[in-house]
Amino acid sequence: MVSAKDYIYLASRSARRRELLKQIGIRHNVLLMRETLTRPVDVDETPLAEESPTDYVYRITHAKAEAGWLRLRQRKLPLSPVLAADTVVVLDGCILGKPRDIEHAEEMLRALSGRKHQVLTAIGLAVQGEIKLRLSTTTVRFRDISQREIKACIASGESHDKAGAYAIQGLAAAFIIEICGSYSGVMGLPLFETVQLLEEAGISIFF
Repeated sequence: MVSAKDYIYLASRSARRRELLKQIGIRHNVLLMRETLTRPVDVDETPLAEESPTDYVYRITHAKAEAGWLRLRQRKLPLSPVLAADTVVVLDGCILGKPRDIEHAEEMLRALSGRKHQVLTAIGLAVQGEIKLRLSTTTVRFRDISQREIKACIASGESHDKAGAYAIQGLAAAFIIEICGSYSGVMGLPLFETVQLLEEAGISIFF
């Protein structure tokens, strides 16, 4: 069994995911992936035609974990487990990803106002090239949001690079009437499912 004193790689730049891993005592190194204009991205996150949100988030997470494992081998790094994740907001069966710009963020928040939506976060763990996946599904209900509140939320900067243009741990917390599911899953890393995967891989969390 591997102790939690050993480390894993996190194939994500997300500060929120790092904070959540730290919360449960998992030592980790960030595995930086390709995100520059001069090099192609490791994972193309464009949805496929007729692809369901569940199939999409599973596919992208698997691809991120696979790319992370490949990056370890290419860089000749120690082959510790690689954890990857992907989060999407789903409204009426449609994926709301990260906003392209301010106008797109406003459009998303107006659509979510006064409605229920789902947040899907898939996680994948690559160990010795084998990838196992888990999915967290959470239902979130927003109260009606005024245009002034939408603009204030976006002006704060929290809509940038966030699925659905909001962060549950930010100003948008004031919009939420009800959550059914995983708070940490909405943040981007469901801890229940993460611990399941790590323990199945022989990484002891509680000892």
